[in-house]
Amino acid sequence: MEQIKLSEQDIINALCLYVSDKKAVSPYEVEIELMFDDDYGFSAESHVAGRKQILVTVNIIEAIRFWLDTKLQMDPFAAGIELELDDDEGIIAWIR
Repeated sequence: MEQIKLSEQDIINALCLYVSDKKAVSPYEVEIELMFDDDYGFSAESHVAGRKQILVTVNIIEAIRFWLDTKLQMDPFAAGIELELDDDEGIIAWIR
């Protein structure tokens, strides 16, 4: 499998699809903010219908796997996924 780099926007889109699937709403109704903390690592905050939910690293990885399966028709478990904080690009993901 070739190496794929997901931009911050791609990760946000994956999280929107993931949360919308879990909450049975349109992806356009989901707002996502990605975050990084030196102590806690990667996380995201989602807002749906006035409710806030915190998603941790494992949820972000699960969302990317959901996106790989539904949008790219790839085996989501055949790839390793690594999140990275880039000074120029923000939070990105490497799929190897």
